[in-house]
Amino acid sequence: MPKGNYNVPVAKNEPVLSHAPGTPERAELQAKLQELRSEELDQPMVIGGKEVYTDRKVRMFPPHEIAHTLGYFNQGDASHVEMAIDAALEARECWANMSWQHRASIFLKAADLLAGPYRAKINAASMLGQSKNAFQAEIDAACEFADFLRFGVQVMTEIYKIQPESAKGIWNYNEYRPLEGFVFALTPFNFTSIAGNLPAAPAMMGNVAVWKPSKTAVYSAGVIMEIFKEAGLPDGVINLVYASGPVAAETVLTHPEFAGIHFTGSTAVFQSIWKTIGENIYKYKSYPRIVGETGGKDFIFADNTAKKRELAIAMLRGAFEYQGQKCSAASRCYVPASIWPEVKEIFGAELATVKMGPPEDFTNFVNAVIDESSFDKLKGFIDRAKDDEDAEVIFGGNCDKSVGYFVEPTVILAKKPDYITMQEELFGPVLTVYVYEDEDMDATLDLLDKTSIYALTGAVWSQNRYNIEKIAKRLENCAGNFYINDKPTGAVVGQQPFGGARGSGTDDKAGSIFNMLRWTAIRTIKETFVPPVNYTYPNFQPDNE
Repeated sequence: MPKGNYNVPVAKNEPVLSHAPGTPERAELQAKLQELRSEELDQPMVIGGKEVYTDRKVRMFPPHEIAHTLGYFNQGDASHVEMAIDAALEARECWANMSWQHRASIFLKAADLLAGPYRAKINAASMLGQSKNAFQAEIDAACEFADFLRFGVQVMTEIYKIQPESAKGIWNYNEYRPLEGFVFALTPFNFTSIAGNLPAAPAMMGNVAVWKPSKTAVYSAGVIMEIFKEAGLPDGVINLVYASGPVAAETVLTHPEFAGIHFTGSTAVFQSIWKTIGENIYKYKSYPRIVGETGGKDFIFADNTAKKRELAIAMLRGAFEYQGQKCSAASRCYVPASIWPEVKEIFGAELATVKMGPPEDFTNFVNAVIDESSFDKLKGFIDRAKDDEDAEVIFGGNCDKSVGYFVEPTVILAKKPDYITMQEELFGPVLTVYVYEDEDMDATLDLLDKTSIYALTGAVWSQNRYNIEKIAKRLENCAGNFYINDKPTGAVVGQQPFGGARGSGTDDKAGSIFNMLRWTAIRTIKETFVPPVNYTYPNFQPDNE
């Protein structure tokens, strides 16, 4: 067959459309929202390219309008997970042997489908199923997902170009193989882009995958599979199953062909998975790759030179965009006493203008949290803060689940730096502020470092470059993504590779070469052109008499 060194299109970040009044994208998205709301889906699993239905139907509904039915997904069991594994393994040989440029073409086409004809649909599905406003859906479901695919393809080619040196008479080269077996992708509700990327990234490198999305993001997962299919992804390469987490894990993690897991979710679940893999290590054909991004207790730390209005806006956006349901969301904030009164005043005035409601109303900044268990957990912490002597709810604090799971953006003032909401990941629109004495900055940095098990994102706010350097060095192990005079959210593929360490994951940086290298097994080949014909080396020759 024809050969060539192929250059893929240079990856560029997908431009974010504004959806401002009067724009065509706004009208298209509003129409798509109405269309999807008018339908009730019977959403199947997709195993080996076939739609699989069961008699166990689970209702899908918008978190912001729990009385409305979007449709039903077909709940699977262990037998369906086994079917998905079998389908993946059956597809593996053909997929692994496909020329890389054809794999690349599939995912580049998927990116263009996302950015073009499917843009409104993937955004609308994320808005309805996960209660994202138009802007949050746009930057996630359309733009970041397309970025993951395009930069993933580019990184794949960069990996293939990594080759060893060759000495005279020898040719050394690396072959990049898919892992032996299948990859398990376990994906979260909060980012549609992550849900698509976790199975897609290993597949780009020639692997096959079993994909289990969060039960609260099945609605948009169906659209992702529709896009993959239209892009030409062969049957069985990615298999979508709707089994419960424990059932899927029991089946997957005991299978001898299990080759790796690509995970985003809670720290507790990831640690349990890691433990199970360790206990079953003797069963596997090879050592599985374990790649995970988990929780965060992300911080903002300000000194007394911080610009107050900029800091207040960063706190508001960082804590309350997508209801604080980002792994990177600002959850704890340290502000010096000398600037706190003014920062508080600015923050409160801005927060008073924030609107909360369904995302179909494009003027709403805050929408609903994902489900009832999240609502109940958040309300419990807020109610506790109202009663505790060591805390005070200074903004927000109202919760209502009569129509949808609405938690008002809430700010808790902690009177102790180790108050529980300064430590535990809440994953909702709750920001806890601790006010420290200006002269105690160094001690407060120590407190920040020791308060949380997580190390995902963090931000420093200062106009003093000596302090910026000092704080950045002191907190070097507290965040895998660190921001200077910016909110700790909004990492862009290709610009800020994302991931953290400590209790926040393996820091493999999704969308980057560091992540994609985990999904390939390297075979190094040495060819000698003229092999020796004598077993001895020069030192074995006798000295000249």
